[in-house]
Order: sequence, then structure tokens, then C-alpha cells
Amino acid sequence: MKLLGLLIAVLPLVAFSEEKAETKELIGNLGGRKALLMLYSVQRADGGWRMTGEYIVLPTLARRYLEGERGPELGVTTLKEGTSPILFGHPTTGELRGTLRGGVFKGTRYGPGGQERESFEFTEEFPSMARYTAAVSCEAADDRYAAKLAYAVEAGQARKLEWTSRVAPAGHECVVKSAEQEPMNGGVRFAAGRCTVTLREVGDYIKVDAQDCSRACGSGAYLEPMLVDRRGNCQLLRPEAK
Repeated sequence: MKLLGLLIAVLPLVAFSEEKAETKELIGNLGGRKALLMLYSVQRADGGWRMTGEYIVLPTLARRYLEGERGPELGVTTLKEGTSPILFGHPTTGELRGTLRGGVFKGTRYGPGGQERESFEFTEEFPSMARYTAAVSCEAADDRYAAKLAYAVEAGQARKLEWTSRVAPAGHECVVKSAEQEPMNGGVRFAAGRCTVTLREVGDYIKVDAQDCSRACGSGAYLEPMLVDRRGNCQLLRPEAK
């Protein structure tokens, strides 16, 4: 399941902390490459943050995992990166050093030997989809998981959505249907009760993600995030580390 390793790493931090936790998703550039960044943070007693996460380079879908901290005042942030969700005991592939404040994370990426590689800048403000119009019907699968996705959006207005999945070998399913829209900046959000499905523009893709949809799923089922390309083809957001 998506980000299972990262959740395993961060859950103990949440369990033993009385401070708040945050999840951030940001879009931006790493050097000349478009990238998607996810950060999971738990606040320390001194006001700083313990952080884990990952970034995915688009459109190659190369993935790097992150671990580090953010200072309590100026937002100074240092994140080691590697190819494993658990960085301890594994070689690092680089380090992101910069500042994270006001919804913007920017700075410089360094190589494993400390050499300067490239600048980066990420923001929580995703592109507007007010002009987005599409009618998509696609399927994606791997050995255990299969999903069908169909949606229609007209000039940024949600018209209809149906998203189903099945998980082998038990055959547990998820079924989400919606023709209702929930207000959202930087995307389109379908609502089906508490369950919501969000569409966001990430580079040359539309990222489709579900939130709070467990009631629409069998006990062993889930909705894996998907990427939809400009031709309407979809794939699971489960890239291999490269």
C-alpha cells in the first residue's frame, strides 16, 4: 500500500508525542525537473519538527525517501535522502538543505559527498484547474491490485466519478461514486459523504487520490493513488526507486 514504509517509520513518533502532526503535499522543481514532494511531520517539545517523506521526479517517477528535521523558528530544514524508506543503516543519495515556511520549501540539494548538485523550490499551491475539461476511463493493475477509474470534469466543474478496486486473493472491493463537488483551490474534489477524491495537476499528469474512503471499501481493500496522463491513460502511483 502507498507509503507503508513511511507510515511505519512515523507512527511511533505520533504515538509517543503529545504535539501535533502535519502532512504536506507540495509541487515544484528539483533543478530542471518537475517533482512532487510529500512530507510527514511531528512537532517536538522545543517547537521544531521531526520529518519523514519522499519526493517523486516527474515524469520518470524516480523516488527518493527523506528523513530529517525543521528548526523551530526560521524554518531551517535539513533532509537526508535515500532509496529506502528506512534510512538508518542504508547509504544516503543526497541531502536537501533549505527553509520551509509560508508553504514554500526552497534551497539546495547536495550529493552524498557534500557537493552542491542543484537548487529546488516547492510550494503547497498547486496549479488552478478552473479550465480543466476531460472525460477519462482507464484501468491499472499489478499482481494483487486492480482498479477502474472513470470521471468527467467540465471547465473545472466535477460532473461524475466512479472508482472501483479489487484486491486479490480475497477479492475485497472498494466502490466510490460521486456527482458532487467540494470547493478546492488548486484542484477538483469530488465528494461522496465523508469520502473525497481529489484531482491535482502534477507536471504532465493528473494525480487522483482518495481521502477518508474506508467505508466504501471491504476490510482488505483500498484505493491506490493514480496518475492520469494527457491521453487519458492511468497508472498506479507506485514508482520504483531509481
